[in-house]
Amino acid sequence: MDSYLIQVNGRGDHAPVLDVHLKTTGNTISPGKVKGRKPRWAVRASEMSKKTFNPVRAIVDSMKVEPNPKKAMISLSLGDPTVFGNLPTNDEVTRAMKEALDSGQYNGYAPSVGYQSCREAVAAYYTCPEAPLKAQDVILTSGCSQAIELALAVLANPGQNILVPRPGFSLYKTLALSMGIEVKLYNLLPEKAWEIDLEHLESLVDEKTACLIVNNPSNPCGSVFSKSHLQEILAVASRQCVPILADEIYGDMVFADCKYEPIATLSTNVPILSCGGLAKRWLVPGWRMGWILIHDRRDIFGNEIRDGLVRLSQRILGPCTIVQGALERILHRTPPEFYHNTLSILKSNADLCYAALSAIPGLQPVRPAGAMYLMVEIEMEHFPEFENDVEFTERLISEQSVFCLPATCFEYPNFFRVVITVPEEMILEACSRIQEFCEMHYQGAEGAQDLECDK
Repeated sequence: MDSYLIQVNGRGDHAPVLDVHLKTTGNTISPGKVKGRKPRWAVRASEMSKKTFNPVRAIVDSMKVEPNPKKAMISLSLGDPTVFGNLPTNDEVTRAMKEALDSGQYNGYAPSVGYQSCREAVAAYYTCPEAPLKAQDVILTSGCSQAIELALAVLANPGQNILVPRPGFSLYKTLALSMGIEVKLYNLLPEKAWEIDLEHLESLVDEKTACLIVNNPSNPCGSVFSKSHLQEILAVASRQCVPILADEIYGDMVFADCKYEPIATLSTNVPILSCGGLAKRWLVPGWRMGWILIHDRRDIFGNEIRDGLVRLSQRILGPCTIVQGALERILHRTPPEFYHNTLSILKSNADLCYAALSAIPGLQPVRPAGAMYLMVEIEMEHFPEFENDVEFTERLISEQSVFCLPATCFEYPNFFRVVITVPEEMILEACSRIQEFCEMHYQGAEGAQDLECDK
């Protein structure tokens, strides 16, 4: 019969050592010697890590191209409004952070879903009669990207699918595939200011569809859906009984001639997880403060989804406590003119960029209505020496030192995305260089045909 011998060894000032010997039929098995097993190193990356794929990084990192050394680099590729220093956050925002830090009250762990007072502050900021919110409807997260990750993780299982916009933010696919969730891409229509092709969207729904992602205002399109279009989207979700994950990180970042409607304010029965954060509207993406707003007036999610979000939030124990300590003041004391000034700069840059690129033969920009981007179609038939948008943007870097993201990064080839947060003079210079580039390579119908024949 097997028995255990536990022996405590220790002498002098040395700490006792606990020896455990397993005795089987009178013989002691020495530690490290397991019959039939030869120890060897076999450390392998997890399946999840192997499934994690960021198409932006994959494409950009493979673009091994040097900019023109005679021209200073102008990067219109990164959706970070802080890069050039022309869009600083408001003094009230930084003051709130300093006071939270100096108070010494926010150096410890907070509840994984965030401090109760901070959840109350977010709920009070976003609540309205059409979509009421309480503190228990708010989960604080480490940036909007973690909010999206938690929302996906609580709604979908491996083997299910989610509906994702094309063109769309690449993180949705990166997260889903790493979790074993299939991605189905529904089309946006550039000729309709990037509205959803509703017929195509609905045709993709099946018994394994876990949720529909709606990104409004849009990255990469800079589009803003009208109230009527949002109602049409909700009608599809209602008919198909599919919950919505609303990526609203650019919420309220719309130009003066447009109105932003949070989708939850228009829904009476579709349950919605709305993801947002401080990153874009308050111009502090590095502070990593996001949130999920749970809209579930028919109690379709019930306790199961709420409890699931709480459990998932416990994996990293919540977002930065110091930013939480500043959150109420940031939300409620940032002056309205700060938001207005930011949007005025973005609108001016968008108008300049749209006008300049519209005048260039071979390019067709789509006018944005908000967020920080616009998309530009490349009429590839007039640039026959380039295989695709990736090659077009590579050559734009090497010849003109202007870096725009090829829209293949967003599953939408033969377009490129322009970030409009850069200083005005840089926008104008970049557009001038893009014009020079296009004039150099543009081929009319006859010239393009001749070049094709030469190939």
